[in-house]
This record gives sequence, C-alpha cells and structure tokens, in this order.
Amino acid sequence: MSKLINIKEIGIVKITKKRGLRRMTLSVRPFRPVNITIPYSMSYKTAISFAQEKKDWILKTQLKISQRKDKRTKFSINTKYKTKEHELVFQQSSKTKIHITETQIKVEYISEDEFASSEMQDYIRKGITEALRFEAKKNLPQRVDYLANKHSFNCGKLSFRNATTRWGSCSGKNNISLNINLMRLPEHLADYVILHELCHTVEKNHGENFWALLDKVSGDAKGLDKELKNFSPSIF
Repeated sequence: MSKLINIKEIGIVKITKKRGLRRMTLSVRPFRPVNITIPYSMSYKTAISFAQEKKDWILKTQLKISQRKDKRTKFSINTKYKTKEHELVFQQSSKTKIHITETQIKVEYISEDEFASSEMQDYIRKGITEALRFEAKKNLPQRVDYLANKHSFNCGKLSFRNATTRWGSCSGKNNISLNINLMRLPEHLADYVILHELCHTVEKNHGENFWALLDKVSGDAKGLDKELKNFSPSIF
C-alpha cells in the first residue's frame, strides 16, 4: 500500500506501508522518488514528519545524485558507444524502433529532433540495457563458476537484474543475483563483485571475517571497493 506525497522542498516522496516491518526505512536512489517504507500500523503523517526531519540529508543526497546524472551520455546520431560485444548504430527510418543483433544495437529514428527528448534518451538506454542483459547471461555464469571453483565456494542459483544501486546480492540460501551492468565494468572489478557475493556464501555480514576472506581471494578488497565507487550501475 503506497502513496505519493509532494513534500515542500523535498519533492515527491513515495511512502509504502508494509506488514511485518518493525521500523521505518528511508532511501534516496537515482531516477526514483524518495522512498520511505513504514510499518503497516504507522501513519503517513509520521512518515512525512520523518522526511522533514531528514530534509538536509535528503537534499544533500539528491544533489549528489543530480551531479552524477549530469555525467550520463547524451546520445545523438554522432554518438560512438560500445559495450563489450555490441556497437550502437543509428539509422533514419519511418518509425522509431530498436533492433538488437549479435553485434549491434540498431536504433531507427524519424528525425534528429527526437534525440532532444528524455523519452528518446531513455529509449536508447533501454536498448543498451537489453544488450547488456544478453551479454551478462552469456558470459557471467562461466565466470562465476570459474571463480567459485578456484576459491572453493559453493553457490546456489544465479540470476540477473538491472538494479540502480547494487552490483550484486547473495540470499540466505546462497543464491546470487548479479547486476547486468557488471558488463560495463573493467574485468577486475566485475570479478571483485562476483567474489564479494561468493564470500557471502560463507560470511553473511560485512564483519571482519568477511573482509579478511574477501581480501584473501581478491588480493586487495578495500582498494578494489574504493575503485568500484567510481562507477554506478545507473550512470552510462
């Protein structure tokens, strides 16, 4: 059960009531409204007051996200963009559509004026995302198997997502989910993310034992983690 509420200075806030939740949570993520999740018995008024109390932090975080959003590629017919296996190409046509082949993300467009719209920019990113999903499903399972065997990890099922903030996750049953945007990372950082999740099959939290294990298998856990912060799943 959710409501979208416009809060002065903050903007649109999505407040969601959830059964079984014990405490209120707050998140600010790229390309989404501020999200507050509250226990089902809690009032929306309480959530609004909480957002107002956290206004300074929310605005500071929104500013950081806005600055990162400005780094996104602004696509035009002259844009050169490649994934590991696909090249973005544009072709004028009678209608707008995207066709993905084994080597191309082919975008057909009616006129150059289309590219100025946010809808067209998002449409192109959608095509790139589908190509990344194809590449991830093709290449990452064998990389997970290789690293798991090399370091004697056992994991469950492997799945793929297009998350905006998280590079990966590991469930209590050792099922691993990887972000398809790992395909945009340098290979050593993609390996680091995979190893991070594999370590969670042994250590379920981010305590000292976890970081010691990750450092052992990755070679430089803290350094790689710092380097990874220069990238974002949602900024390309």
